[in-house]
Amino acid sequence: MTASSADALRLVAVHRRYAPEAPPALDGVELVVARGEMVALMGPSGCGKSTLLHLAGLIDAPDTGHVVVDGRETASLGDDARTLLRRERIGFVSQFFNLLPTLTAAENVALPLVLAGQRGGAVRQAVSETLAAVGLGALGDRYPHQLSGGQMQRVAIGRAIVHRPALLLADEPTGSLDSATGEAVLAIFRDLNARQGQTVVLATHAPEAAAGCSRVVRLRDGRIVSDGRVGS
Repeated sequence: MTASSADALRLVAVHRRYAPEAPPALDGVELVVARGEMVALMGPSGCGKSTLLHLAGLIDAPDTGHVVVDGRETASLGDDARTLLRRERIGFVSQFFNLLPTLTAAENVALPLVLAGQRGGAVRQAVSETLAAVGLGALGDRYPHQLSGGQMQRVAIGRAIVHRPALLLADEPTGSLDSATGEAVLAIFRDLNARQGQTVVLATHAPEAAAGCSRVVRLRDGRIVSDGRVGS
């Protein structure tokens, strides 16, 4: 299969079923996300949004079909190669932050770089720039229990972007936040996309989150039922 270098993500005829007797979580999904796009995935609970993100993030694998990330076909990759590709080229933000409580905000953000074997001044500079980008430049020494929910989500975003991934995935990133805090978090995603050209795929129930994206893909029962530009 030929993958375009302009694609950050391509799913081809992707099927995923979690149990033989269960309905498919994804049923023949075809999706292409170009570099620099900001795409919202919408649909009712159980429609397949999170499954799609987990396949795109190489957290899970399809039963059949192809997942191409940053121009690389992933079906033939072994576990180590998949882990490396995920670590280097993908950032993932979840609804529940998943910060390590014994690490400061700066140490949580630095984690992808440390796992990649980086050390010293380059890591400190990258972390400092990233914390500033998510509005936490003065809070790097705080631990998660010393931060608000919105601040913890900003740390989680910083951790997801510090290594400059080709693809940033976010699964209901405002689901645990109040509306004002959620809007501030969404503004970070929009800014990353507009100013840095970061490719973002965002699963959400919130119309206001989708309104800030360039494109909305709607799913139902594991299938894409519509795919269009915002405002078109």
